Amino acid sequence: MTQILCVAEKPSIAKAVAGHLSGGSYQAHNTRDVHIKNYVFDFDFGAPWGRCSVTMTSVKGHLTALEFPPDYKDWQHPPPESLFNAPVHTLVPDDRKNIAKNIEDQARRARALFIWTDCDREGEHIGSEIREAARKGNRQIQIQRARFSNIERVHILSAARRLVPLDDMQVDAVSARIELDLRIGYAFTRFLTLRLRTLGGPLSNLTISYGSCQFPTLGFVVDRYFRVKNFVPEPFWSIKVMHERDGIKVNFNWSRVRLFDRMAVIILYERCLSAKTAKVTNVQEKPTKKWKPLPLTTVELQKMATIFLRMTGQEAMTVAEKLYQKGFISYPRTETDRFDKGMDLRALVRKQTPDTRWGPFAQALVDGAFQQPRQGRHDDKAHPPIHPITYAAPTALDENEKKIYELVVRRFLACCSEDAKGVATEIEITYGDETFGAHGLIVLERNFLDVYPYENWTGTAQLPKFTLGERFEPTEAMITEGKTGPPGYLTEADLIALMDANGIGTDATMAEHIEKIQERQYARTVDRGGGRGANQGEDDADIDEAPPARGGRGGRAGRGSRGGRGGRGGRGGRSGGGGGVKEFIPTSLGVALIEGFDRMHFETSLGKPFLRKEMELKMKAIGEGRTTKQAVLHESLTMYRQVFDQSNEELNILKAACRQYVFQNQAVA
Repeated sequence: MTQILCVAEKPSIAKAVAGHLSGGSYQAHNTRDVHIKNYVFDFDFGAPWGRCSVTMTSVKGHLTALEFPPDYKDWQHPPPESLFNAPVHTLVPDDRKNIAKNIEDQARRARALFIWTDCDREGEHIGSEIREAARKGNRQIQIQRARFSNIERVHILSAARRLVPLDDMQVDAVSARIELDLRIGYAFTRFLTLRLRTLGGPLSNLTISYGSCQFPTLGFVVDRYFRVKNFVPEPFWSIKVMHERDGIKVNFNWSRVRLFDRMAVIILYERCLSAKTAKVTNVQEKPTKKWKPLPLTTVELQKMATIFLRMTGQEAMTVAEKLYQKGFISYPRTETDRFDKGMDLRALVRKQTPDTRWGPFAQALVDGAFQQPRQGRHDDKAHPPIHPITYAAPTALDENEKKIYELVVRRFLACCSEDAKGVATEIEITYGDETFGAHGLIVLERNFLDVYPYENWTGTAQLPKFTLGERFEPTEAMITEGKTGPPGYLTEADLIALMDANGIGTDATMAEHIEKIQERQYARTVDRGGGRGANQGEDDADIDEAPPARGGRGGRAGRGSRGGRGGRGGRGGRSGGGGGVKEFIPTSLGVALIEGFDRMHFETSLGKPFLRKEMELKMKAIGEGRTTKQAVLHESLTMYRQVFDQSNEELNILKAACRQYVFQNQAVA
């Protein structure tokens, strides 16, 4: 019988896949790694493989790391700029050698290797690492990979019989990202640390870590901090008109909204009073609707978790990954917001009918209320939107798993429902030379809102009858006064939205970069309203040079991402565990680093999105075959080397910013 070696990305996936392919009948053998087992069973893969003897095992994320030779371990020599073109080599770290040896040994007896890593760019690279380990044991071994987005039995059986080649263009894209992150991160980290330590004081023993995604993320926090700190309120004036009819008070809003010239408002107000009566110029009643949400993406999941579940984006992703590995939801890293027309969504809805909370709603969809979800504009061609795979009883989940699972299910059921429907009434009047309008809404059918508490659509009191062309004397007209308010500090939802809009990080790594700027003591969170300014971090950060670049799964190194700063961002909400909404405030060191680089007036500052965004676009081009790994390495390293050289030339500007903020603590409001 043909011998087949199958390797998954995680031990839990290996066990689940082995269980499905074997029908629950396999032999489990221990390996040299306590977390990894070899599952042995028979399975019929169909043509051309037929029935085979299978060994299913796994890795634990990335199997290899990229490092500089020992000659470059000394921070003092060679100089940091030498790292842009120093030799690098790939190795298997000591804690992964037993895993690699297991694959090598099993490959010796196998005719083919079937790779079961996650079906994204990072998973493709991990697959290539598994391939190299297997080829050490068997140079002739054939290589295929399974494509799957969840671990439901039927889906896994189908994936096992639809094997495809490994995508080496995606492998090259990740390989380029790993090398760029290694060279750029190490070069700038050593440069910043060695040059700024000469200032002494709190910087004398501090490692100042640079990441091409961390700095732009920090840049957003610093930018918003200064917008709040430097905000100057301005007084404004407006005209308010109210008319009472049939016992209903109708407030008419001024079309100009507000003016910053008090005398101008007084003149316009007096013209209104001189006219004495207002004329109805438009009466319109029309059907309206509130659209149901788009299918759930990773970015949306993180934003919703920070706003509604009092979880950080990183916590939400960790929990979602657990739910995926348990087979309850689909793969949680996806940019896709449209379901394939071939998916049997009704069957997935039917699985939710047993639940006491949303089961009746799901049953109503099954009984005829089902509607096809909206089609978004994003499709990563790898995974569908996040959705429930099977029903999970509350007793099967811990508290955080319950929260994320409920969010995923309610979002999915809302997608499969109808839009909410209502009737909107618009009344427009002219009073003097000014135009005012009133708006009324009656909600007729809540539809998706009945299962989706994360959005609201509230009707107003029904407007009394107004006739086109009629005149009336308003019950009340008055001038109101106010003043503009500052924007809020960034919440995590705000920050994720800014990162997404500016191309910083992948959907799955944004939360990691947000966590990282806090670990590095570049930023911190405070309860909303508690941010008084940047604080000086008195304790040395527990930061070492970036670990070997081994990608983002299986180690602490982050998955590849972009970088940048810019844009205002929306006013979302982010809440920390158990408290109210949390806001991000930069530390004195965080302010000094961003301000220092911005004052150098780079064409492409390290605190802005352009450098990393450009790099990430090039990664995408590699994956699509429009350019090569070597071309991207050359172009990106050339760009960053120019910034490095300019930073070196203008180092005094950065030092001055550190003296101003870190030593004099001027960032404190």
